[in-house]
Amino acid sequence: MSYQLTTSAQHKLDSRKSVDWNGQLEADFKVIYIPSDNQQFICKPYNKKGLFKISIIHGRNRVYYEDKVVEIEKHAILFSRPNMVYRFEHLGNQHDGYLCVFTQDFFDKFANIINYPLFDPEISPITEITEEHMEAFTKIFRRMEQEVAIDFDYKYDLLRTMILQLIFDTLKQQPSPILSVRESNGALRIANQFKEILEEQFPILSPDYRMSLRHPVDFADALSMHVNHLNRSLKQVTDRTTSELIAERVVKEAKTLLQETEWNVAEIAWCLGFEDIAHFLKYFKKITKQTPTSFRKSLVVRFYHIPV
Repeated sequence: MSYQLTTSAQHKLDSRKSVDWNGQLEADFKVIYIPSDNQQFICKPYNKKGLFKISIIHGRNRVYYEDKVVEIEKHAILFSRPNMVYRFEHLGNQHDGYLCVFTQDFFDKFANIINYPLFDPEISPITEITEEHMEAFTKIFRRMEQEVAIDFDYKYDLLRTMILQLIFDTLKQQPSPILSVRESNGALRIANQFKEILEEQFPILSPDYRMSLRHPVDFADALSMHVNHLNRSLKQVTDRTTSELIAERVVKEAKTLLQETEWNVAEIAWCLGFEDIAHFLKYFKKITKQTPTSFRKSLVVRFYHIPV
């Protein structure tokens, strides 16, 4: 199986467009077959934020995630948590495979999916499996594919049990649940995850898009940790506070929008998550020592005097 996440600016724009991901349970679960000859399969629209992903990997691959690299020799299963950024480097012939994606709401009142160790940020999302397990997991995915097409009142309960079977059968192979691959530097791991979800909100390519994570507590909630723990970890790694890191990136984006777009200041403030323009003006001036308007005018003057 072969697939790769797209992280380009164009993809970020595409991911903000309307996608056929409406409805109730149909919107919360998908199973996708990936043919062996589709080496450049792109997980769109399945890169939507807030999705869990489970995929079986058949073939030699190198997987990059956070600050880590994992090499897969033959068979593996990958459990991707929401907001996890990763990519594949194919090292040999790829075989067909499957991917399923689902939301946390899909398991609402059924199971607390985030509590299973395979989705723990401190544990590797990749488990190498035997050929026998690869065959067994493939059968589960094929059955999922069949059940989705059936008109059956309880089919989504059945699909949930099949997801749980994938989880439990994988955990059985790690009797001491995968603790040996815990990140030795927890603060560095948290800092990398914080950077990932911060950068996922940029670049802003449309005045209709609004960043949703603006305050330290927003990022702490997204990372499922207390804000004080996030602050301590970032301070340890970067010697800067969470608020300082957010402000630096927000102002950097504000300058880019002031320079490269004709959007008015109120539109830019809204895109950057500010409730009112006055707050944005104060925020921008505190960091840059000038107002957004004066910053934009200084660019015009500078460009005007460029020698030809």
